Amino acid sequence: MSDLKLITKFEVADGFWGRYAGLVRDVVLPYQENALNDRIEDAEKSHCIENFRMAAEKLRTGKCDGEFYGMVFQDSDAAKWLEGAAYSLAQYPDAELERRCDEIIDLIGEAQHEDGYLNTYFTVKEPDKRWTNLHEAHELYCAGHMIEAAVAYAECTGKTKLLEIMRRMADHIYRHFIEEGAEGYPGHPEIELALMRLYRCTGEDKYRELALHFINVRGVNSDYYSQEKKRTPWSVWGFNPNNPIDKEYAQHAAPVRMQSKAVGHAVRAVYLYTGMADAALETGDNSLTDACKTLWNNITQCRMYVTGAIGSAYEGEAFTKDYHLPNDTAYAETCAAIGLIFFSNKMLYLERDGKYADVIERALYNCVLAGMQLDGTRFFYVNPLEVLPGISGQAQTHRHTLPVRPKWFACACCPPNVARLLSSISEYTWHTVSGKLFSNLYVGGTLDVSDMFGGKITLHTDYPYDNKVAYHFEPEGESMTVPLAIRIPAWSENTVIRLNNQAAEYEIRDGYAYLRGEFRDTDIVTVELDMTARKIYTSSKVSANTGKAAIERGPLIYCAEGVDNGDDVLSLSLKRGGAITVGEYLPGKLCGIRELYAEGYKEAEQKELYSYEAPAAEECTITLIPYYAWGNRGLNPMRVWIPEK
Repeated sequence: MSDLKLITKFEVADGFWGRYAGLVRDVVLPYQENALNDRIEDAEKSHCIENFRMAAEKLRTGKCDGEFYGMVFQDSDAAKWLEGAAYSLAQYPDAELERRCDEIIDLIGEAQHEDGYLNTYFTVKEPDKRWTNLHEAHELYCAGHMIEAAVAYAECTGKTKLLEIMRRMADHIYRHFIEEGAEGYPGHPEIELALMRLYRCTGEDKYRELALHFINVRGVNSDYYSQEKKRTPWSVWGFNPNNPIDKEYAQHAAPVRMQSKAVGHAVRAVYLYTGMADAALETGDNSLTDACKTLWNNITQCRMYVTGAIGSAYEGEAFTKDYHLPNDTAYAETCAAIGLIFFSNKMLYLERDGKYADVIERALYNCVLAGMQLDGTRFFYVNPLEVLPGISGQAQTHRHTLPVRPKWFACACCPPNVARLLSSISEYTWHTVSGKLFSNLYVGGTLDVSDMFGGKITLHTDYPYDNKVAYHFEPEGESMTVPLAIRIPAWSENTVIRLNNQAAEYEIRDGYAYLRGEFRDTDIVTVELDMTARKIYTSSKVSANTGKAAIERGPLIYCAEGVDNGDDVLSLSLKRGGAITVGEYLPGKLCGIRELYAEGYKEAEQKELYSYEAPAAEECTITLIPYYAWGNRGLNPMRVWIPEK
């Protein structure tokens, strides 16, 4: 069973994820559609849909009014929006939304050249320069995102027009790079994972061949981009053509199987690794699998924030060095966390180990959700772990760490990426592998597995704020036999699994509890997780967190905001060995949360910059909220890592 088919078979219910599913359907998708059409007042201009209109006009008449506007990869915003809309339509059929999607798809088709080529930047602005600047121009990246949208729309709606459009584009790319032997590989990886999806959707071997080609040639000639620049010295970004190219930035310093550390642009990296893992899954290539494991371990053990964010530096939106994880200047791009989820999801298919699902959960519930305002109308590109108004967003070194979410971005890759991820949550929630059903995430809803196991399974839970999860069975006949594997999170030290209030029989392997039973409609499997609020400490190699602790409850990382703590977080410190109390569920606060209350201290403010007198401190209670909910109550400071005394 493919992931996309699971999307059409899983119905998200009310509760935490039900709210998000409804928010994406009712608010996020319409808002983003308006943004792509430049209908959001006082927001950054997109011009994305207009670019397609101009490209179509130019192909039809030989000229167009207006100029291309936006990033060279602006087409990808429409692609990700269409993909998110497709997933939403699978859950919530909507004839009007589908009609508007079809209109955009018609327009995309009109913007396609007779030879299959599709890219509005080159059609409108640089018609004579296509395929001459793979390093910067994002042609393959845009094609990849549109291929993903095409597969999703076909699988979710049954309509194949966009799929046929993108098959023609993929065929064009195949002719150029395989049949005609053009050199090169994508500056921004993405098409590799997209081609694997296209191969599985169509069964056409050449798409798999093309994906493997781009993976296998990457970095073999590590000087390719420098040679390309000498041949065609034009630049998208206005860079000095004489400047040397950073080989780590686009992950081409070495062939992919020889890469051992996650380097360069974080989004490019995890998109590449996702394609590598998918190719390894398809081919059984152990050398590629080993490379993926090495890179995943380097990210999660040395280069990942406690929120699941990745990418430490503004310069290059990049990974830096092992254990370099600054909090107040973290780049931590929302798209990078989404890419880490993609990568971890493919690794979970490669190796049934709960550690991969643990990382999916960490990045999803913390960094990704923080990337969107709770009302679905504002977004973060950057997700710092410490914010100080007056410095964040203003100091030269902190311009990127905005303390409030903007309505849109000139570079708007993150908002539609969030939309497509949240509307495809079932792709990560459930897996079916080798005749077994894996429950990876605790998302309330009903999964129809009649074709495999003869019935449906409904998961009931108030997770992530409640520790109880219940699986109810609805067999088509008297019973259904389901080899069910339930993930036990690493943070749950004491987990209890019961069948009909009796101790269940199961085997724990690599973070999963394996049950095998014949279930009737009266049977209930319950899981009680240990959601004790706990302090987390980092390696002493992480200089930013020396003497500090973060607080976690279940999958959620918590933070202190000034609005709850006297408009101040810098004077707060946690009491070593102090208690952490879990508050009551507050349905009216921040769309429903549980606060945590930690014993701590508050230092008196010193009037002078330096003093020989130790600041006086008094005991206090520190109020903490889930990190994903910060920044929803106006401008105020925030901190995840808090000193401990």
